[in-house]
Amino acid sequence: MADLMQLLTTNPLAKQLGVPQAARLRRGRELPSGPVAVGAVGGGTLAVRTLELLGVPTRVALVDRPETRVSETTDDGRTREVPEAYPGSIGALVVDATGATSIADLEVVRGLLRPAMKGLERSGRVVVLGIEPETAGAPTAVATQQALEGIVRSVGKELRGGATANLVRVDLLTAEPTSPAELASTVLFLLHGRSAYVSGQVLHVGHGAGDPQADEVLADRPFEGRVVVVTGAGRGIGAGIARTLARDGALVVAVDVPAGGQGLAEVANSIGGTALQLDITAPDAGARIAAHVAQRFGDMGRIHAIVHNAGITRDKLLANTDEERWGSVLEVNLAAQIRINQVLLDDGLPGGLDDGGRIVGVASTSGIAGNRGQANYAASKAGVIGLVRAMGADPRLAERGITVNAVAPGFIETEMTGRMPVATREVARRINSLQQGGRPVDVAETIGYLADPASSAVTGEVLRVCGQSQIGA
Repeated sequence: MADLMQLLTTNPLAKQLGVPQAARLRRGRELPSGPVAVGAVGGGTLAVRTLELLGVPTRVALVDRPETRVSETTDDGRTREVPEAYPGSIGALVVDATGATSIADLEVVRGLLRPAMKGLERSGRVVVLGIEPETAGAPTAVATQQALEGIVRSVGKELRGGATANLVRVDLLTAEPTSPAELASTVLFLLHGRSAYVSGQVLHVGHGAGDPQADEVLADRPFEGRVVVVTGAGRGIGAGIARTLARDGALVVAVDVPAGGQGLAEVANSIGGTALQLDITAPDAGARIAAHVAQRFGDMGRIHAIVHNAGITRDKLLANTDEERWGSVLEVNLAAQIRINQVLLDDGLPGGLDDGGRIVGVASTSGIAGNRGQANYAASKAGVIGLVRAMGADPRLAERGITVNAVAPGFIETEMTGRMPVATREVARRINSLQQGGRPVDVAETIGYLADPASSAVTGEVLRVCGQSQIGA
C-alpha cells in the first residue's frame, strides 16, 4: 500500500503549510558528496588516522578550532559575534572527542557541531568518537564522556534532510587500544548510505583478532567466496538480507520452513544461492544446516556467518496469552537460535562455523521497550539481546575470532506492516527522527556491516535500525 502520509506531504500545498517532509535517504555504498570535516578535542588523532586509512584525506577539511566567528548586527542594532558555518556545504563531520576530559571540552564539541547543524548536505553524517566513560578515570572525565551520548542523541533528533548522528566509543586507555584499522569498517559504514536508517545510536569498537587490511575494509564484495546462512529467508526482511549479502559476494544458504518453499526457492534462485527447507525448531536443525553446507561446499566448506532472522509473532494481551502462544514464540525466536549456535560452534564439525566467523541475531525495538500485546515477542527479542551480550563476552569465542552481534529493527516496510490499520501504520512510520519507515535493505546493510570480516573489533553489540525511534529512546 502506498505511504499515505508521504502522498499528503509531498504536494506543494503541504510544503507551503510547513508540514514536515520525509527526506529521500541516501542508500548503498555511497559516501557523502561534500567534503568530510574532521575536528578534534584534546588533541585526538584517531579520526584523522582512520580517515586516512580509508583513503579520504583529500576530502577532509581539518578544523583546528571550535568556531570561526564573524560580526553580525542584531535587529536592535547591537553587534555580536556568531559562529561562521563551514565553507560551503559539508557531507559529514567527524568529531574526535576521545580526549575530552572536562566540561570546557564539551564547549569545543558544541563549537564543532553547531555550524554543521545547518551546513550538512542532505543525508549528511555526524560521527562522534569517544571512549567508554568508566575507563575515563576521574569523575569529571567520566561525566564528560557520558555527556557525549546526550549530545549525539539530541543532535540526531535536530538534524533534518535525512542526516544522521551516531556515537562510537573505542578503547584507548586499555592494554589493547582500538586501532584505526579496527575502527575503519565502523566509520565507513556510518559515513556510507548503508547506515541510512541508523541514527542516535551508540556503538562500541574494541580490539579484534588482528588489524584488517585496508583492502579488506574497502572491499565492495567482502563476502566473496564465503558461506553465509540466513534463516527466514523466504520473504520480507530475510529475503532482503539474502539478496544484499549475495550482492556483496556471499554464497548464501537460504533457510525457511517447508510451507514457505516457493518463496524460498525464488529467493535462492534469484541470487544463485542454495535453499534449505527446514523448521529451525527441529532438534537436529543445527546438524542439518552443517550437513547441507558440507555437502554443498565440500568437507572443507565452513560457515562464515549465520544470520538468525527467522521469527514469528503471536500477539495477544498477556491476560489472554495461553501456554502454546507463549511458548511457540520463545521457541522459534530464541530457543532454536541457542540450540543451533551450540551445534555450529563445534570447531570439529564439518560445515560448522569457521574461526573468524560471525553470529548475527535479529532482535527488535520491542525487546528494548516492550509493546502492548507482545509480552511473548518482547521476551524473545530481549532474550536475543541478552544472548548477544553474553556470547560477545565469551573468551572462548574471542580466541577463535568469532563475533556475536544483533540488529534491533524498528518500523520496517514489509508486506506484514502493509496490512496494519492505516492510522497505526502512519503513526509507526513517523515516530522517529527520520519521519519515515525503514526498508528491509536497511536492516540487511547493517547486518552486512556486522558480518563483515573487517568488523572483527565489534562484538556483543545490539545496533538499532529504527531511524532513532522514540520507542525505547
